[in-house]
Amino acid sequence: MQIGLIGLQNSGKTTLFNTLARTTIDESISHSIGNRTVVKIPDTRLDNLSKIFNPKKQVNATLEVVDIPGLQLSDEGRIKISSDFLTKVKNSDALIHVVRQFENDTVPHPHEEINPIKDIEFLETEFLFSDMAMIENRIEKINKELLKTKNQQLERELPLFKKLQEHIETEKPIRDMKLDENERKVLAGYQLLTLKPLVVGINFDENSKEKVDGLIKAIETRFSKNNFHIIPFFAKFEYELSQLPADEAEIFMSDFGIVESALDRILRIIYELLGLQSFFTVGEDETRAWTIKKKFTAQDAAGVIHTDFFDRFIRAETVHYEDFIKYGSFAKCKEFGAWRLEGKEYIVKDGDILTIRHN
Repeated sequence: MQIGLIGLQNSGKTTLFNTLARTTIDESISHSIGNRTVVKIPDTRLDNLSKIFNPKKQVNATLEVVDIPGLQLSDEGRIKISSDFLTKVKNSDALIHVVRQFENDTVPHPHEEINPIKDIEFLETEFLFSDMAMIENRIEKINKELLKTKNQQLERELPLFKKLQEHIETEKPIRDMKLDENERKVLAGYQLLTLKPLVVGINFDENSKEKVDGLIKAIETRFSKNNFHIIPFFAKFEYELSQLPADEAEIFMSDFGIVESALDRILRIIYELLGLQSFFTVGEDETRAWTIKKKFTAQDAAGVIHTDFFDRFIRAETVHYEDFIKYGSFAKCKEFGAWRLEGKEYIVKDGDILTIRHN
């Protein structure tokens, strides 16, 4: 799964990327080529299992994050939306839109003013126009094809795209629509921009800390029907935190009364918005979180571990994380009936600990 980091130039997008990647990349290079990294999904459940089993290594679930080059001003003084930018956005499964709220006279804002609502509106509008053009072209193409020959697939697609057209003409994103599973499958290949899960991260600094609550409320009011998540964060602070060793970072957060990094929240929300969940395998060699789609069966989950496990699946020994923590061992889970043998049709739950039996 690929997550696209988007935003206007000088929004703090590359600082966020550097934080996630735990590296330092020059912002001017990022503007021109973009960068990518694989980031761990924080999971306290996996951390706790590692403390219990003391394995040789811990493997978190991961997502790939791409720093899509920031939008810049053209020679005419307008922000350019290039075809290359749109292509990179289309190739992303979900988006994190970094929006600037911090003040810094040495780092000019492309719109020459700090106005998060205006910045959000700008990209939302551009994405709506892109989707509108694509939907209109698709409807036109379907109608032409149906004049030539009868096609049941196209006859099913046409009312769906007309429904999309009616909705998007109200200037609302497609992610706001209620679409069933079959409709989403039809649309999956079209990479509609306003259908993609979206998190909007508002980048504050220490001087704008008092504005957080009021601004978030104003954004929620303005975009109440746009169906995206809004998370305030402090990019500079988060970056400095990421450069500390884990134990020092924990002490630092405790001293400042911070329970969880905002970036950890952003990653977890993206993970959930993509319809993903984790199951665990544990042991002395390794504790690992495996990423699967919701509604995966035990046999599907076995296939994620190894393709042969799917074909040779027999049963899955299953204990939920909460039961394991409650009872303290697999033996106790068996004693109290929390340990189960499940067949291939069992729907895996988020937090299940699985041991796959196979021949």
